[in-house]
Amino acid sequence: MDIIKRNTDYALRLLYELVKLYGKNRPVPARQLSSELFIPYPITCKLLQKLQNKKIVASVMGPKGGYILARPPSKLNFHEVIEAIQGPIQMNRCFLDRFQCPLKERCPLRKKLAKIQSEILSALKDTTLEEFQDKEQEE
Repeated sequence: MDIIKRNTDYALRLLYELVKLYGKNRPVPARQLSSELFIPYPITCKLLQKLQNKKIVASVMGPKGGYILARPPSKLNFHEVIEAIQGPIQMNRCFLDRFQCPLKERCPLRKKLAKIQSEILSALKDTTLEEFQDKEQEE
């Protein structure tokens, strides 16, 4: 089982490219991103649209148009990106609001899974796209 699905991996790679150009006012066309990252063009467009709907990226129209980050990399975290592409992150279906487990109050696993869930979400929220910039400077 993958925690990070293929499309989410693609989305993070797309964002990595946009982080490298953040602040340079150089939008990147979807076709260029698709070609450079070996992501099928239709998938690239679909992912960029999802990211745009969540205000993670913005599109710039025109002959020199393309996509840019909608906010500074320090204001965008992995949790936000993953949820934009995959939906809510849950360790187990028992943490979904709509699921009503009859063992909820006496389940021996729930407390431990809730702690793990909390730690994962916290780590994802603490990991910003700004860390891509740090990686870029190290290389």
